[in-house]
Amino acid sequence: MEVQLKRINKFLSEVGYCSRREADKLIEAGRVTINGVIPEMGTKIAPGDIVHVDGEEIKNNKKSFLYLAFNKPVGIVCTTDTSVEKNNIIDFLNYPKRIFPIGRLDKPSEGLILLTDDGDIVNKILRASNNHEKEYIVTVDKPISQTFIERMSGGISLAELNRVTKKCQVEKLSTYQFRIILTQGLNRQIRRMCEYLNYEVQTLKRVRIMNIKMDIPIGEYRELTKEEFSELNELISNSTKEYQASTSRRKK
Repeated sequence: MEVQLKRINKFLSEVGYCSRREADKLIEAGRVTINGVIPEMGTKIAPGDIVHVDGEEIKNNKKSFLYLAFNKPVGIVCTTDTSVEKNNIIDFLNYPKRIFPIGRLDKPSEGLILLTDDGDIVNKILRASNNHEKEYIVTVDKPISQTFIERMSGGISLAELNRVTKKCQVEKLSTYQFRIILTQGLNRQIRRMCEYLNYEVQTLKRVRIMNIKMDIPIGEYRELTKEEFSELNELISNSTKEYQASTSRRKK
C-alpha cells in the first residue's frame, strides 16, 4: 500500500492552523519542525510524522470548519500577527477558536471580510482567475465625471505594481460616490486607481463578497447560513477544495 505524502503547507492549512501562504512564511522563518527537524520549503510529511509550530504540536483532529462574515471597522488591521499589530482583527474579535481572515481589507477601509479556520479554501476565493466578485461603495473628494467612470471600468495601469487592472463594473451613485465590482484583489487597488485619476478616496466600504452580503452592524460577525453555503459551493465548484456548512450565529 502506497504511503500518502502531503506537503507541510497543505497539512497546516487543512488542519486549520493557517493558510498555505502563511504556512510558507512560517516554514521560511524556521518556526516549523517535522520530527524535531526544521524542513525545507515543499517538504512532504507522512502519517505518523510529528509537526510543531513554535514548539506547539499540530494535530489533525479537526471535524468541521468554521466560516464567519465580519463587518470590519476602520482602524482594524487584517493580520494574524498579534505581536506586531495592536489593532489586529484577531484580538478585536477575540474568537475562542483559531481563525484567520480570507484576504485583506486595508486599515482605513471598512466592511465585509470573511474569516475561517479552513486554510485550503483561501486560494479558491481569492484567486483572480476564478472571477469571484467583490463589491465596494466608495466616496471620493471631488465630483465624479463620466470620464472617471469610463476609465475606472476600462482598466488602469498601476506602474508601482507593474499591473493593469482588469475591466470591472463601475456605477455612479451620487456626485461623490460610486459602486465598483472587482474580480481581482491587488494591494490598495481602488485607492491606487483613484489616485491615478487624481481622485482621493474619503471612505471605502466593502458590501459584498461573491454571494455573501454585508447585513450586520459594524464591529459584529455571524456564521454563514446553510443557504449562503449552498450558493457559495456552486460559485467555487471549479476549485479544488470542498466547502462545508455550519449553522449561523451572530455576536452581540
